[in-house]
Amino acid sequence: MKELNKAFIAVTIIITAIIMAANIFLPSVFSVKDARQYQVEISRAANDIWLKNQIDLTQYPSIEKITKLTDEDNLKDFIEGENKDYVIKIINDEWYRFDYTSNVNVASTKVIIFMNSALIAVGTIALGFVWYIKVKIICPFNKIYNLPYELAKGNLLSGIKEDKSRYFGKFLWGLDMLRETLEDRKKRELELQKEKKTIILSISHDIKTPLSAIKLYSKAIEKNLYDTEQGRLEIARNINEKADEIERHITDIIKSSNENFLDFKVNAGEFYLSNLIDDISSYYKEKLMLIKTEFIINKYDNCIVHIDLGKTIETMQNIIENAIKYGDGRYIKIDFSQEENCRIITISNSGCSLLDEEIPHIFDSFWRGSNTKNADGSGLGLYIARELMHLMDGEIFASKQNDEMSVSIVLPMV
Repeated sequence: MKELNKAFIAVTIIITAIIMAANIFLPSVFSVKDARQYQVEISRAANDIWLKNQIDLTQYPSIEKITKLTDEDNLKDFIEGENKDYVIKIINDEWYRFDYTSNVNVASTKVIIFMNSALIAVGTIALGFVWYIKVKIICPFNKIYNLPYELAKGNLLSGIKEDKSRYFGKFLWGLDMLRETLEDRKKRELELQKEKKTIILSISHDIKTPLSAIKLYSKAIEKNLYDTEQGRLEIARNINEKADEIERHITDIIKSSNENFLDFKVNAGEFYLSNLIDDISSYYKEKLMLIKTEFIINKYDNCIVHIDLGKTIETMQNIIENAIKYGDGRYIKIDFSQEENCRIITISNSGCSLLDEEIPHIFDSFWRGSNTKNADGSGLGLYIARELMHLMDGEIFASKQNDEMSVSIVLPMV
């Protein structure tokens, strides 16, 4: 900000210096032009008088009047004239006074006034532009330059004031939405962790009761307290029941650990299909070009689909990222079709080495196929895609033909 203030002062000083220099330099230039013009005309007029003894003043715009000194004239009055600019010349032994005016002086004054006005206008515009950059760009950015650092540290509570800035309004709004989303996810994650911990502690406590009973039965058997066959059978049944009870509790723990490990939330609205495809195209066109993978988007009829645009983009990105990671890099293409009141988008890639019997499992959580080898991944991409599509009343399915892998998403139309 201090540097911008220095720039503002520097621009002001430079503009002021230019105006001052121009006002000093230009009058001297015009005065030279002025002298040359009227002097030339007077010399020419004097030459006409000497040769022709007559003159046409219309040919000399700078000369107002030519007065000849006569015997009746007072020499002093003749020389002083009418308080105007004049030149006295002796022609054929007679005195002539040439009264002149300079159009150049008038013009020079107008030019200087125009020049000053133009320089002041340009200076005002330049200063206004610097001020505009400061107020509309630098100041809004100064408010948020530290925000990503704070978000990275997990400081999510400080909000961002709304700003109608043409350049940063939407950016600020998006950052605040990101902050709110991260804060909301953090709260939900803490709540889920708290619920899971509570459930696990509760179930763990419930396990202690049958476990204690099994220990007591074991000690009874060890000390041969049940000497009859019927008593021993009763102890065996009790131990089996308690073991079943423990098994049920363990199943509940596993179930609670697996459920809701990801929190999905969609907000479906009405969007044109072109909004989705244009975003995917702009994101992957250059990226795939750099890795020399042909990216084909076939023609489609635009329509309105009922989706969460952001989540659908995320779904398609998960599919395309898998195609990049596990395909052979020859091509990735997007096809379109329609069935009843749904629009189907099919993303296909070449070079699929996934086994046919593995296709039904690709949407399972944490599942990774035999073609993953050393490729990084969590096995959640297509699982997330399926969950998101189900929440948007859509569907997703996959198929394989020869070495081409195809994943299709079904979007409901309005």
